[in-house]
Amino acid sequence: MIEFEKGQTLLIVVLVMVVSLTVGLSVATRAINNIRVATEDEDSKRAFSAAEAGIELALNDAEGAGTLSNSAIYESTVSKLEGSEFLLNNGSAVLKDSTVDLWLSSFPDYSSPTSANVTFYWGSDGDVCDSIASVNTSPAVEIVVIAGSKSAPILTHHVFDSCSGRRLNNNFDIPDVSADTISGREFAYKKTINITQGLLARIIPLYAPTSFAISSDTDLPSQGDVITSIGTSDQTQRKIISFRGYPKLPTELFPFILFLP
Repeated sequence: MIEFEKGQTLLIVVLVMVVSLTVGLSVATRAINNIRVATEDEDSKRAFSAAEAGIELALNDAEGAGTLSNSAIYESTVSKLEGSEFLLNNGSAVLKDSTVDLWLSSFPDYSSPTSANVTFYWGSDGDVCDSIASVNTSPAVEIVVIAGSKSAPILTHHVFDSCSGRRLNNNFDIPDVSADTISGREFAYKKTINITQGLLARIIPLYAPTSFAISSDTDLPSQGDVITSIGTSDQTQRKIISFRGYPKLPTELFPFILFLP
């Protein structure tokens, strides 16, 4: 074999080794990535399960920290939704024709009724008002306020609609345009109602679902519990936030048996 041919053989061997090494590294890298993704996915599921366990225990008045059988840990805390400004239902949207209650007195005995200017917020700038239900995302709002004493309660209705076309038929009042942000969320409409000795307000979105926020010139009583649970597995964490409001009467019975002895 001449020297030139020996050089070719060496070059071919080197090329084969480089290709083999490249393929080997590619396969190894892919295998490592697959193992990492599978591990992270498993840790994510374990962390989420731990967070769920923390929620379940907190719902049974057992908040705190603990460890599951799969070694994932959880930590849950419970706080009251109260104050002078907050998102009703902890920010979750209320379905069309469904209801959400604003407690103006203390649950469950209706003690310490509230006298205050209470502002109700709803809607967003992207809402569309149209007679076609499939594209109608602009809600109207009915607010039923119960005030006075348990023995002689006074019920008042307030109805507001931002859609001028619908107001020709329903004769609702015009809400105020809102430029306010409550708990980091912007709302398109608002209305302030002066309430004296308020016991409870029931809010009903009409035509479309929406979220609600409240602000008041005095602190309002607790609306329920906000449960926060964090699950941890290795370096992965998952957080779940749940809201537990107070029991409410179905619309068919409200308010007829609220104050039965």
